[in-house]
Amino acid sequence: PFWVKPFISVAQAAQESFVETFWLAFTAVEAMGGSKVMVTKERAKPDNPEEMRVSEKHFVFGNPTKGPWPEGLQVCIFANGCFWGSEKGIWRLPGGGIYTTAVGYAGGFTANPTYQQVCDGVTGHTEAVQVVYDPARISLVDILRWFWQSHDPTTYMSQGNDAGTQYRSALYYMDDDQRQLFEASKTAYEAALKKAGKGLGNKIETEIQAASDFKQAFFYAEDYHQQYLAKPGARPYCSAQPQEVHLPPFQSWAPEELQERYAPKLDEGFWEKHGPKLHCVIRSPNEPIEWS
Repeated sequence: PFWVKPFISVAQAAQESFVETFWLAFTAVEAMGGSKVMVTKERAKPDNPEEMRVSEKHFVFGNPTKGPWPEGLQVCIFANGCFWGSEKGIWRLPGGGIYTTAVGYAGGFTANPTYQQVCDGVTGHTEAVQVVYDPARISLVDILRWFWQSHDPTTYMSQGNDAGTQYRSALYYMDDDQRQLFEASKTAYEAALKKAGKGLGNKIETEIQAASDFKQAFFYAEDYHQQYLAKPGARPYCSAQPQEVHLPPFQSWAPEELQERYAPKLDEGFWEKHGPKLHCVIRSPNEPIEWS
């Protein structure tokens, strides 16, 4: 149950100050019945002056966690529930195309928010994942397919027992290609869920917005959240609710002018064998999936 999540964080955050650890547990307990009402910009907490400090290297890959990124790499930002499992699912995609990942906060009003503030619902952010990837080795569409299939996008600001504005489903596009692919795949996946009779809700609730709509698209979360599920002592936790419904074939929904450039790299065999299932990320090793 999601009420155990704050106590998991307490153990991992032992190196942090007592005050920070205490508030992490306390505010996450408050989030048990987290508000599903978004704070307004006028009522949001003022900006925090200091950026979050995070490790320079990704715990699994050893690549940098912050840019600037090597030439040719691209960025995708999404949110689909608790970011611990969301991040691990993406870094495990095969082919060497995932350069680095990070968890953080997106879609809100307050600069440099803390986990406590996000759980309190006073910043407007959702728990998010930033993916930096090589489009020559993995397609944005592969990442997008994992995003859709690894949670229930029909639940309003919740996943499983986790509820609140910080658990809402979201995609933040960097350019018009991403916007078109996000919107077209949403329509296709909504139809697929309805046909299969899956999803707690009757429509997809995922918000799709331009990253440029915000003062900053992504703010890093505290270091103890980064690659959390790969770290020694981490307690396995993931409340995501994958529906085991496949995104329809790419050619059936993608805009024709984008089909050649964004054709999937992962074949149907991969999705049949390794497609998201309930608790799959916490039952899996930390290394990327081997697939050729």
